[in-house]
Amino acid sequence: MLAEEQDYVTRLYDRFDILREQAQQFLSSALRQIPDSEQAHTERNAATRMHTEQLAQYAAAETGLCFGKLEFTDDTDRYIGLIGILDEDNDYEPLLVDWRAPAARPFYVATGATTEGVRLRRHLRIRKRTVIGVDDELLDLSGVEDADAVTGETALLAALNAKRTGRMTDIVRTIQAEQDNIIRSPLHGVLVVQGGPGTGKTAVALHRAAYLLYTHREQLAKRGVLVVGPNTEFLNYISQVLPSLGETGVLMATVGDLFPDVRPKLTEPDEAAAIKGRPDMVEVLAKAVADRQRVPDAPMEIVFERETLLLQPEAVERAKAAALRLGTLHNRAEPTFSAAIVRELTRIVADNLGADLLEAGDLADIARELREERDVIEALDWLWPVLSPQRLLKELYASPDLLESALPHLSADERALLHRPEHYGWTPADVPLLDEAMELLGEDDRAAKALAAKKRQERLEFAEGVVDIMRIDEEVADDDVLMAMNMITADHLAERHERSSTLTTAERAAQDRTWTFGHVIVDEAQELSAMAWRLLMRRAPSRSMTLVGDVAQTGDLAGAESWEQVLAPHMADRWRMEELTVNYRTPAEIMSVASAVLRELGTSITETKSVRSTGVAPWSLAVPAEDLPARLAELAGKELAEVGEGTLGVLVPASLREVLRPSERVSVLTVREAKGLEFDGVIVVEPAMIREESVKGVNDLYVALTRATQRLGVVHSAPLPESLAEALA
Repeated sequence: MLAEEQDYVTRLYDRFDILREQAQQFLSSALRQIPDSEQAHTERNAATRMHTEQLAQYAAAETGLCFGKLEFTDDTDRYIGLIGILDEDNDYEPLLVDWRAPAARPFYVATGATTEGVRLRRHLRIRKRTVIGVDDELLDLSGVEDADAVTGETALLAALNAKRTGRMTDIVRTIQAEQDNIIRSPLHGVLVVQGGPGTGKTAVALHRAAYLLYTHREQLAKRGVLVVGPNTEFLNYISQVLPSLGETGVLMATVGDLFPDVRPKLTEPDEAAAIKGRPDMVEVLAKAVADRQRVPDAPMEIVFERETLLLQPEAVERAKAAALRLGTLHNRAEPTFSAAIVRELTRIVADNLGADLLEAGDLADIARELREERDVIEALDWLWPVLSPQRLLKELYASPDLLESALPHLSADERALLHRPEHYGWTPADVPLLDEAMELLGEDDRAAKALAAKKRQERLEFAEGVVDIMRIDEEVADDDVLMAMNMITADHLAERHERSSTLTTAERAAQDRTWTFGHVIVDEAQELSAMAWRLLMRRAPSRSMTLVGDVAQTGDLAGAESWEQVLAPHMADRWRMEELTVNYRTPAEIMSVASAVLRELGTSITETKSVRSTGVAPWSLAVPAEDLPARLAELAGKELAEVGEGTLGVLVPASLREVLRPSERVSVLTVREAKGLEFDGVIVVEPAMIREESVKGVNDLYVALTRATQRLGVVHSAPLPESLAEALA
């Protein structure tokens, strides 16, 4: 049996090597081309991108090229792998079927009750290019109860029991039927995937991204796919999954990454972040903008050529009305406002000089000089400043008066949570507000256009220098040689340089705040605030989205209580939900403890069913508070020995962040930092403190208890919460 499978796998790799070599040759040929027209340039770029992507896919597929085989009742076979390979010598019959193709679906959904025509499903275990073993399932299970619950049990349990490495791996070999149904759901519309801990929500979301890119390549290649995660630790954890599936063009980001040139690095109290996440911040920001469109209480004194001009409040009010009458955004209305003010100042100057003595040219000169006058510039900046979102928020946060004006409905203590100096940096909760502010302000692109023109001129000057170097003295030149200077001008060379510095779709999207994606996937979606949802909806105007999460795990104060609450403002009830009910990660022994805490939440969420049991019961240990650091270090060492080459997570209250030093295989994290991650063993420290640190403390404790794949321990000096104490007894 192994010899037969080895022969076939060797044949696959022989064909694979030929395809990879061909792609490399095609890429080299495309790069050597010198386009002589716009169409040729476009064709070369398209060919270069296509063959570069092919090579990336081949590199990803080399390890684990083929992992499955289907033997059908009609005596035909079908091999399943990471990519599709056709047999050119046999009328292009498939040698290997891409796991995303419809023909591969029986590998994931066939059961004894619904065989899909499959007689036997075989999982191939391959190391490098050598078949080292197979696991077979004979799908002749008529009359067996629960026949469609879990498929590929041997391969699945082997994957679940494997040691964790600190990086998520793909599950393409062990996708289960309920997961496959979600992965292959239609592209359009909003799909919510509700699932408890260990149900594979994240893996399903990432494999769905790969599936959609395969089935809608042309459509999604233009607009791209955005995958949003809760934090950078999570993004690092999942960073290898899509590349391992051959997909490298996806933009992966947190909400805090989605405003170009702003990288939030600071933290703030949960209560402050919750205020910033409220939906009424839309009106707050609109009021903050309106507060910067000022009308003075008394005439403004403006010095011009040693004369003091009095700008009356009534004139400013008329200019403001003219600017707002057009319905344009703040920054785009500023030229209208400024022009009206300059006209008024010009009239005052003209009246002082004698208007009858001045011609139109004289008035234009006065207006130009006024625009350059420091006092006028400062007055215009006070009356109607051109605002970036950064400036608007920094000045709002720094001014108690502006905060009180924009947020009169908050208490003084709540406003104090937002108050901070102008030089202060940004937090993740600021990014949705910056994005919203840009929508209210409108972009002032004058500086950007000037910079683009300057760079264009620099490129042109560089190209002119290149052309000068290319000129050859006529006495030396061979008349038969077509001179480069006769083929290209400096302007053409500059244009070619500009076009050649193209970016990938993901890179361009990351730099463009207004970019809209073909599909958006949000993991831990229950954590997003109302303002974060507004930002994401602007990135997905077509409402093609996959949202995965578990409202029972909501830890953010501004997060979701229900999916209806989250989505109603944006699409009413025009969304669909699928639920993952099988827990693949958390052993039954651990889940029974976590479920006791889940029931305390009183939610309507279905408890998940664990597919395996380890026989290792969770343990708890009470220690005096003063002994906690030393005992914790000792216990971590013992647990690390128990998990062998695996990983250990020590989950602590934020106030005990420094209780233990992390190491290569021991991560010391708060529950928020651990969200979405998994470890072979977990020690939860001071559960009562985790509960007390937040109004979402019960949710946080539930999250902490469900991060382990093998072993769970609880260490505490304070008494355990009642539900947890009873479950551990």
